[in-house]
Amino acid sequence: MREFSPLPRPVDAKGQPRKTGVEIELGGLGEAEVAQICAKDLGGEVCQIDSHIWRVMGSRIGKIEVYLDTFLRSAAKSKLRDLALDLGREVVPVEIVTEPLDRDGLQRLDGLRDSLRKAGALGSGAGIVFGFGVHLNVQIASYRDADIVRPLLAYALIEDWMRSANPIDESRRLLPFTDPYPTEFVRDLIALSPDAPVSEVMESYLHHNPTRNRGLDMLTIFAELAPDRVAAAVSGKVSARPTFHFRLPDCLIDDAGWSLVDEWQRWLVVERVAQDAALLDQLGRAWEKDHGVVTISRQSWARRCGEILQAAGVDTSGA
Repeated sequence: MREFSPLPRPVDAKGQPRKTGVEIELGGLGEAEVAQICAKDLGGEVCQIDSHIWRVMGSRIGKIEVYLDTFLRSAAKSKLRDLALDLGREVVPVEIVTEPLDRDGLQRLDGLRDSLRKAGALGSGAGIVFGFGVHLNVQIASYRDADIVRPLLAYALIEDWMRSANPIDESRRLLPFTDPYPTEFVRDLIALSPDAPVSEVMESYLHHNPTRNRGLDMLTIFAELAPDRVAAAVSGKVSARPTFHFRLPDCLIDDAGWSLVDEWQRWLVVERVAQDAALLDQLGRAWEKDHGVVTISRQSWARRCGEILQAAGVDTSGA
């Protein structure tokens, strides 16, 4: 089994391993069956919380939640709600949600793939409406401005290359859930600089991205830091937690060659770039030169960005 490489900054400000919560969306199986497979592979006791919500307690990776991923699951329980959930099953994914995991926990979770695939789990490519993804909730290294701003800037600068080098499934490109950052926001970020106060970056982010639907959703962190500011700018509930909510990766659970390690490697590239101040500066200057006053196409920057990363010796394997 392939292994999860360590983060460039593997520990937090207290010297504890940084952890990552994982959300896996899939189709083809019901919630109860997925929960049973989790318990069979990882141990623990399966319990039903609601008609479409299951939980595995005491597994080898802690608590695991399994549910139909729709806002209706939190609505008041009724026959009408349950009927609507049943009708939506064909297009609404079942979601597996873990507690924050260390690398050993991620390795154990990745071992679920074969069992789910053999049971009939479906991923993004199984249908035009199956926009299923994997979300990585990567704990920040610290609350220092730089440890929040620099990974955000790194992602914004290399996002077009990431999407070009390893395109997400067409079904997800057609849906709005992982839209790219607007170029004007990237321009703002570069102008603010990698050393900008997170409060200023947050203002720009909320102005340009008042939505959860981004490949890298920063609202979870900003809601942790300034809940009132986020609530005033964004409609709907935002779960506050000190994590980068990386939403870009596909779920290819029905592909025997796919692994969660593939998606982890994408995030590692972001953090590797964030740790290199000279590379961040080079990418920022090259981005401005490529885009000029008006952005005509993202593809030219995607190519140029890849060339810069390659010349800098950044390990982009799996990205």
